[in-house]
Amino acid sequence: MGDVDKDMVLMARIGAAHGIRGEVRVKPFGDDPLSFTDYGILTTKDGLRSFEVVRARVQKTVAVTQFKGISDRNQAEALNGLDLYVPRDQLPETEEDEFYYSDLTDLPVQDMSGRELGKVISVQDFGAGDLLEVRPLLGKTFYIPFTKAIVPVIDLDAGMVTVDLPEDYFSEERLDETPD
Repeated sequence: MGDVDKDMVLMARIGAAHGIRGEVRVKPFGDDPLSFTDYGILTTKDGLRSFEVVRARVQKTVAVTQFKGISDRNQAEALNGLDLYVPRDQLPETEEDEFYYSDLTDLPVQDMSGRELGKVISVQDFGAGDLLEVRPLLGKTFYIPFTKAIVPVIDLDAGMVTVDLPEDYFSEERLDETPD
């Protein structure tokens, strides 16, 4: 892997075809659903395929997008699942407390006492805010709300994410609790 991955930033993921004229649904990553259209050519992570946005419009949680040279449904369907990247040097510098998801991927996660809980494998948003998906040393991945309260420290220089979880975060009882 190495630093090559850190030079490319994930901007969007192509989803299902939309209609019959080659449009696709694109899931954008980031605050602005059309920001992936601002950087010219998007590429696959390996750099072997590139895509130019002809037009895009927001529709609910996706951007219905027409890429140059994709003109029918079969071509569009073949793109399903592709991740689109731009070179980091084309992106603006992040503000304090702002991160590109790719900066967080593979970082170790520790609790407030310094005990390692696993590594960040992705950032997800299922509609209620961002979640860090963490792969522990053993067992299934789990999600942590990506909020300042739960994730108070992200130290990119040290390469560490520190989380402040409630004491009962992993308890079985918590999973079985029903609100009064």
